[in-house]
Amino acid sequence: MPTRKNKPVIPVDELPFEAALAELDETVRLLEAGELPLDEALALYERGQLLSGRCQSLLQAAELKVQQLAPRPGGGYDLELFDEGER
Repeated sequence: MPTRKNKPVIPVDELPFEAALAELDETVRLLEAGELPLDEALALYERGQLLSGRCQSLLQAAELKVQQLAPRPGGGYDLELFDEGER
């Protein structure tokens, strides 16, 4: 498996949200620095796209869980729409 900075590169679809987001932040930082050779920058960009998709997918799944777990005032649970304004 390829490595970056002596760390094994974990497949994107196996990363938890926090790890994917941290790696995406680092990817953006490295790309914005503009000091990578073109081939490395392209490979990093492609992985960044996968990381972004992974984060979006995990956030959507979490949103669905929140919707499914909304408690009913009288007990039990109802499916409710996620309201971003209630954060």
